[in-house]
Amino acid sequence: MIGTIDDYPGLDDGPKPALLVLGATGCLGGALVASALGAGRSVIAIGRDADALDQLQASHAGKPLTTLAASVASDAEAAGLAHRVRTFGMPITGVVAAIRGTPVRGRLLDQPGEVLRRCIDDDLLPHLFAARHLLPMLSAHGQGGYVLVGGPGADYPWAGYGHHSITAAALRMLARVLHDEARTLGVHVQLLGVDAPLRTPGNVRHACPEWPSLGAVARRAVSMAIAPAASTDAVIRFGATDAPSPFWSDDIDAIDTAPTNTTATTWQESDGAMPVPAERSLHDGRRLLRDIASTPLIKDRLSP
Repeated sequence: MIGTIDDYPGLDDGPKPALLVLGATGCLGGALVASALGAGRSVIAIGRDADALDQLQASHAGKPLTTLAASVASDAEAAGLAHRVRTFGMPITGVVAAIRGTPVRGRLLDQPGEVLRRCIDDDLLPHLFAARHLLPMLSAHGQGGYVLVGGPGADYPWAGYGHHSITAAALRMLARVLHDEARTLGVHVQLLGVDAPLRTPGNVRHACPEWPSLGAVARRAVSMAIAPAASTDAVIRFGATDAPSPFWSDDIDAIDTAPTNTTATTWQESDGAMPVPAERSLHDGRRLLRDIASTPLIKDRLSP
């Protein structure tokens, strides 16, 4: 059960507590905003795209939503963001960070080291910069949690996205370190690990049924931020499996171009563990067909 404004009676007469969402203009970020607003929370939505933030604001007209165009790509930018948030005078009682750069497709061995360095700069370091400056703000109010959202590929290599697997694994370790270090601040830091691609409006036609939906993941992350005492673990797995996921894709879930806001869906949503299919995914079938088609005998028969 996600908490509401009534869970904070000490703040009834002052500014309403707000949940801060980093990466609010992304597909998951939009779902996080909608979930928090639906739970009766005030929200401060942070993103780099001012136009997308305007659209987000318009889609939630009349709701307690504040948007702020800002970046946490550097330590200085994260410090500036924290300063600007303080000027709002709203107690920050929870943070959800859904930060992700553009996925890099291709083999790790086929690309220069600078590509991996760029992935670390885009996917990992912004989480550290943001935490350094937002955790003290959260500590001042001592009521909510700090939640990072991580994607698939952290435990086993994601075929075709080796760079992403490395940064995803590093993000989980970062979460564990922050979890320990933030204890001195009285803040509970956790990572919600999503071990499969998300079903989104942009990929629903070809998404595997085992992929969790935006709404289910968003509700879980918001709940963790509002009620961090639910678990003492640093990493909370959403629909985890004990073996490499058979439904990861290296070609149909690369870049999400779905709308930034999804307030309702018709998909079945469940927070339970995802079953492992008996057969491997359509991706493996396509790969087998490509291998067969590349054999000399078949190539000769297919040639005009």
